[in-house]
Amino acid sequence: MSQAVLTQIGGVPVLVLKEGTQRAFGKEALRLNIMIARAIAEVMRTTLGPKGMDKMLIDSLGDITITNDGATILDEMDVQHPIAKLLVEISKSQEEEAGDGTTTAVVLAGALLEEAEKLLEKNIHPTVIVSGFKKALDVAAEHLRKVAIPVNRTDVDTLRKIAMTSMGGKISETVKEYFADLAVKAVLQVAEERNGKWYVDLDNIQIVKKHGGSLLDTQLVYGIVVDKEVVHAAMPKRVVNAKIALLDAPLEVEKPEIDAEIRINDPTQMRAFLEEEERILRGYVDKLKSLGVTVLFTTKGIDDIAQYYLAKAGILAVRRVKRSDIEKLVRATGARLVTSIEDLTEADLGFAGLVEERRVGDEKMVFVEQCKNPKAVSILVRGGFERLVDEAERNLDDALSVVSDVVEDPYILPAGGAAEIEAAKAVRAFAPKVGGREQYAVEAFARALEVIPKALAENAGLDPIDILTELTHKHEQTDGWKYGLDVYQGKVVDMVSLGLVEPLTVKINALKVAVEAASMILRIDEIIAASKLEKEKEEKKEEKKEEFD
Repeated sequence: MSQAVLTQIGGVPVLVLKEGTQRAFGKEALRLNIMIARAIAEVMRTTLGPKGMDKMLIDSLGDITITNDGATILDEMDVQHPIAKLLVEISKSQEEEAGDGTTTAVVLAGALLEEAEKLLEKNIHPTVIVSGFKKALDVAAEHLRKVAIPVNRTDVDTLRKIAMTSMGGKISETVKEYFADLAVKAVLQVAEERNGKWYVDLDNIQIVKKHGGSLLDTQLVYGIVVDKEVVHAAMPKRVVNAKIALLDAPLEVEKPEIDAEIRINDPTQMRAFLEEEERILRGYVDKLKSLGVTVLFTTKGIDDIAQYYLAKAGILAVRRVKRSDIEKLVRATGARLVTSIEDLTEADLGFAGLVEERRVGDEKMVFVEQCKNPKAVSILVRGGFERLVDEAERNLDDALSVVSDVVEDPYILPAGGAAEIEAAKAVRAFAPKVGGREQYAVEAFARALEVIPKALAENAGLDPIDILTELTHKHEQTDGWKYGLDVYQGKVVDMVSLGLVEPLTVKINALKVAVEAASMILRIDEIIAASKLEKEKEEKKEEKKEEFD
């Protein structure tokens, strides 16, 4: 590190960077970056697998999060170093793309960098290492696609096994089965086939959290739960076979855009003015009534007078509904969102078998359920206390993600480190074909893959060397690719027969993300950090300038 960066031009020293700038370059910069990345990977390593430990994260306000979900840990960690921030971004990328496997991706990135550090000490250039890693990645991905088991995307039993594997070690066994069942039903309900391809938009599965009750009180609603209450006490609280109108407009007399003044010099004029306002609102309600509307949801407000007439007409109304909830109601009920009440027709109305206001915990919510083939559904998550509900939501989110991955790309792999050992075997066989210095990088990739079964064994209190030896031996045999570590029994067993499986998409994406992260870090040969002192001076100057202005 230096306080200012000088260079010699014609024997005269020239200042290139501002004073106070910090600079690290060459092996020093690389070593520093690798050390930071490995430190983050070590934090994550102990959370891997069903027997992984939890982390307690306390934010600046004192709020506590207890979880072993990789994406949540990295998101909640207030990291400062740019390399640590890069790994957080990578975990987010894995979460967005596959929905699971964030811990695997980060732990693999750390293992690849650890292996790369050994090669750097042997004077192998970072570019050669990156090239070797990329070749090894292609071989590993291709081999995993070859051995992946094709499944029927609507096979409920297989999808439940995948969901349960993703939740392993996170919630109790009894609830795991129940949650897996909910996740499968929800995903299959919103899945759509377009031009021969299947798509699952998880935004169409609304997760509503309310603490109170037990985890087994969590329920799937074939419709939408609106976190609002009915606007008027005299309105019906339960409507069967509801005809639903969805409005993106207020049930109020519109105010002028600009300030306007109405001069009234006679009480009768005032009365006429108020009566006209009432007549307009009554006209709106009459229009709704004539169309047979029994339930109304609007994103805007409802005037007090309109509320009275709606209640008189026996229409259940909810105001200021979130835009995202209205969009889900469109998909669930088949209604069209209308921006003007004058344009509303009978064809715009949706249907639900039941619309009811219910008390959930200490709040009232409106349940829109029993819809005809809804393309948006809700899961109401319950639990004894807030942090348990938060963790249950994270687990459910993982289950929904892996099920949707398999519906979109119906291939699975055995869990318990089986896929990594199988990929490592294929990469080792490929290494001699590469030759030269790149061969070392390819072999290093194979060794890095073995960190996953090793971590699973360590977290289960087993001997990683014994487990790794047994796994490698099994994978040399025919059909040995199915064998992984069952941490519950502490043995190497056929994972497919046990139903411990995971999506091919998650595994391949985790490998790609890990290699991209390691490659990016290995390519950085210089770190130039601007002086914080200079930034503070600039900020103070700006503040003084603003005060002067």
